[in-house]
Amino acid sequence: MTAELRQVGKNAEPRKALGFGMLTLGVAAISFAAIFIKLCQAPALSIAAYRMAIAAVFFLLLTVFQRRPVVRGLSNRQRRLVFLGGCFLALHFSLWISSLERTSVASSVVLVTTNPIFVAVGSVLFLRERVNGFLVAAILLTVGGAVVIGVHDFQVESTQLFGDILALLAAVGGSGYWLTGRTLRRHIDAIQYAVLVYGIAAILLIVIALLSGAPFTGFRRLDYLYFFLLALVPQIIGHTSINWALRFLSASFVAIAILGEPIGSTILAYFILGESVTLIKILGGAVIILGIFIGLKGESKLQI
Repeated sequence: MTAELRQVGKNAEPRKALGFGMLTLGVAAISFAAIFIKLCQAPALSIAAYRMAIAAVFFLLLTVFQRRPVVRGLSNRQRRLVFLGGCFLALHFSLWISSLERTSVASSVVLVTTNPIFVAVGSVLFLRERVNGFLVAAILLTVGGAVVIGVHDFQVESTQLFGDILALLAAVGGSGYWLTGRTLRRHIDAIQYAVLVYGIAAILLIVIALLSGAPFTGFRRLDYLYFFLLALVPQIIGHTSINWALRFLSASFVAIAILGEPIGSTILAYFILGESVTLIKILGGAVIILGIFIGLKGESKLQI
């Protein structure tokens, strides 16, 4: 029995190493999202709808070219989870973008990055995954680091309360997306998952954009380029790499690692947009990095 357990551990190690590599690629790719959005002059909901629609069409064409089944082979439970994942993803994007129109960027980012807490609770309650002491410490540190980054600008005035609530609900939506992804990726491949979930999210975001009166045409040519880059880099490469990693890594650790995105975005903004990096951001980033390394240690002790 001991020898069998050791063999299982040896087989799991290379899969986890590959998962860590894909997760690193994914976090690096999604770090470009804020840069492209900052450079684009289109309304926020238009950007979100284009981003998801282009990504969904890309994976749909890929499945057609490879003659992959899209829905065939899925159980009724898996189909419900796919629809739920798409709803969560659309909810996350629409609520977070809407929150940025009603509250400060710092307040919105601090609240939306509380998702590791919701993911950890959901992992224990719904996925029956273990969260050891290292992962608990990592969650506290990474969320604490995000708070440090935004605390000097954090505001909870009555006029901004609704925006703060939207950002917090966006964190819940993002957490639901990662949790359903963790469940589905154990049974279906990343491309099939992407075309279904991205497609559902795209349809929902287009409907939301239409209802809100957001335009779909009349933008600068450069804006259409940013739509494409947003779909290619943060979504097709970034989110898909992270979804791929969910097959081999716990949802809690993935949520922790994604908090490396603000660090990557800050570095990119410094070099591309010329934005300054304050001491408080450096301190918060250091705390987040420490939390990710502690989470890495905790993840390595789990048998997924």
